Amino acid sequence: MMQGVQQERNVYEDFVPQDDTLFFKVNSAHDLVSFHGRNYNIKKRLTVDERKKLIADSAFFRLDSNCYVNAGKIRGMERNAIVFDNTNKRIPCSKRQQQLIRNLLSNRHA
Repeated sequence: MMQGVQQERNVYEDFVPQDDTLFFKVNSAHDLVSFHGRNYNIKKRLTVDERKKLIADSAFFRLDSNCYVNAGKIRGMERNAIVFDNTNKRIPCSKRQQQLIRNLLSNRHA
């Protein structure tokens, strides 16, 4: 490898949910979690303990019963949607949920 050239990490091999995920969805019936990133979707089978730990992680905000967004990856809010950093990805979000997320983000920066 050439000096000064940073090799890009393979997100499929070295997956870190807090760094790589914009949002994830949980399907408890099949023990699957679908992670959605900038330009990929990864489905992983997690144990109950792994899912609980992921859901309890303060990096993620519960948007609805099975969807969690990475609060650190949110660029802004538009009419009924969350917009993520460095991407055109948006996810539907009510005005009430947007206010809860704004409160969460302002408390993190305070």
